[in-house]
Formats: sequence, C-alpha cells, structure tokens
Amino acid sequence: MIPYGRQHIDEEDIAAVVEVLKSDFLTQGPAIPAFEHRLAELSQAQFAIATNSATSALHLACLALGVGPSSRVWTSPISFVASANCVRYCGAQVDFVDVEAESGNLCISSLRHKLELARATDTLPDVVIAVHLAGQSCDMQQLYHLSHEFGFRIIEDASHAVGGSYHGKPVGCCQYSDITIFSFHPVKIITSGEGGMALTNNADLAKQMQLLRSHGISRDEADMTEPSHGAWYYQQLQLGFNYRMTDLQAALGLSQSNRLADFVRQRQHLAARYGQLLKELPLDPPDVPTDISSSFHLYIVRLHDKTRRKAAFDALRAAGIGVNVHYIPIHTQPYYQQLGYDWGDLPQAELFYERIISLPLFPDLTESEQDHVFSTLRAALS
Repeated sequence: MIPYGRQHIDEEDIAAVVEVLKSDFLTQGPAIPAFEHRLAELSQAQFAIATNSATSALHLACLALGVGPSSRVWTSPISFVASANCVRYCGAQVDFVDVEAESGNLCISSLRHKLELARATDTLPDVVIAVHLAGQSCDMQQLYHLSHEFGFRIIEDASHAVGGSYHGKPVGCCQYSDITIFSFHPVKIITSGEGGMALTNNADLAKQMQLLRSHGISRDEADMTEPSHGAWYYQQLQLGFNYRMTDLQAALGLSQSNRLADFVRQRQHLAARYGQLLKELPLDPPDVPTDISSSFHLYIVRLHDKTRRKAAFDALRAAGIGVNVHYIPIHTQPYYQQLGYDWGDLPQAELFYERIISLPLFPDLTESEQDHVFSTLRAALS
C-alpha cells in the first residue's frame, strides 16, 4: 500500500541512534540540548524545549501562559483533538473558531466577529491556539493585531509546519506568537519517533515549560526555598509532569534535522506536480498564498461534489492507496458534544470536512506512485 505519509530513515539516522545506545545516556543526555539548539537555530527562536510529544508541548504551553479552570481558550475545529484536549487538561473552557473554506485554517474574519461578540459579554479568550493545517501557516500578522486589540495570548500549533515559512521568516520564530509547537511523529516532516518541541522568545515562559516537563523539579539553587544540602539536592517546586524527550529520540531528531530543507523541497516538488496532474479533475487542490511557504505535511484536496467522497475514498483504498481524511471536526466528537457542541455549530469547518481527502505525500513517494494515485482518483471521479 502507498501510505498517506511515511518517515524517511537513512544510515546516518541509524548510526546516530546506535551511538546513543552505546553511550552512557539513553534518557537524559547531550543529544537533547543539541537537538533543542538545532531547532531553535533553524526556527530563529531564542529557546526550544523538547518533549515526549507535541501534545505534551501544547499542555506545557497552556500551563506556562497561565491557563487554568477560569480560563477560556479558542482554537480551530479542523485539527487533531490534541489542539483542544490540551486546554481541557488544564480544566479550562475550550471554544472553536470557524475556518477558511479554502485552507481549513483559522478564519480571521470569523475570529474578529466572535471576538466582538465576546467583548460585549465579557467572555474574551485568554489564549488562541492557531493550527497551521497541512503545513500552511495561518495569517499570523492579522492574528497578532487582533491579540493586541482584544488582549489574548497566542500559541501556534505548528505540528505540521516545521520547515515552512511565513512572510519570509521560518515558522517557529515566534514573531507573532508567544509559543510555537512542533511535532516529530513519524508521518511529520522530520521524526524523533514520538516527540515534540515548544519554541519561544520569552525566557520566563521557557523556564516554566522546562520546569513543568520534569515533575516541577529544579536543581538550581537560585530557585530553591532554602540553601542546597549538597550536589545531590533538588526541590519539587510545582506539580509537573514526566514530559521529557529521551536522548534516543533526540539523536534521531537531530540527525533528521540535517535533511529538513531537503525533505521540504521534495514535498513542495511533489505538491507542485500534484497540482499539474489534478488541474482537470473536479476538485480544488491546496492554494498557498505567495507570502507563505508550506512544508506540505499533508496534501489535502477538496472535491467539488461532496457526495462522491466516500466512493472515491473507498476506490483509492481498494487500489492500495492509503488516503485519509484530516480531520473530523473536533467539536463533533462525542466528548465535545457532551460539553455542548454539535453538528451545525461551525458550518465552514463541517463543509471543509465533508469535501476533503488527503492524498499520499512523503519524500520517498515516486512519480510513478504519484501517477497511480492520480489515475485511480481520476477513474473514481469520472
């Protein structure tokens, strides 16, 4: 089967992991800060905090921004459930903003309208989590302007977007946000097996996330409530978590990061080729603005006739093509329906969902495999 996504592991990656296996450090060692430094450098951010998953990083980001039971956080319904679950882990109220019909990203006009209504009822959000669907950045400059007008903080859920750029600067630089989150799951742009990272330019936020990812424990005497008892001494200052990345994961991620630009270029080449192949079919391919460079974690097409989606999906799967759908709107999940959300609440997100199929896209996808995807899809839609 041709999967919708697949990692690329080479001999250098394997050697990097083997080197750690032969070392004295399997969990907490030198590969973690090296990986953090590398991602901060690539993203032009001042601080990077590696975690065992992007979900963990999202949770830490919320906590660092003070999200708690009295907080309100808004996010996109077109995402994996982690983009909203991280809010619920903090005991906070989550709400959703409708998306753009074309990109599936947070709709700025819908957000402004919702903010104006919330200001009138004194229910403005404390934080907005913007999801960069498929690797394409949201309109962060406009979101940043709204954050100043309405007084909220910003987390970029850039789980799909490492290696992408917005207005000529890398996603992750945090020019228009407080914290940016990356994912290194195997189907993402680069992988550490499982893993995530939070990036920020705020030293206080970085320190808080570093503390919380490791049980709330500090060995820094400057943080302690009494003089240190000795070199062995530590204090638990807060109730934190075991969200640490291992040296094994970091070694793989660090090795992969050396090929980040190559991976993104190949994904963009394949995306452009899809655009040419599919232009005569009754669907809309991704349309990325010229001032945004998508890393193309996913290649999502929107069928003109949503009633054809299931038949096309089934035909592609039957032909050994592992297409998928990204995503089922979060607000329609049973857990969120129990919180009061339902079908009909976010019409653009729901229409986007009903029309979409994610076609295979990964660096090792061959042109002959891509041609097979195209011909099978064309037959299914004819």
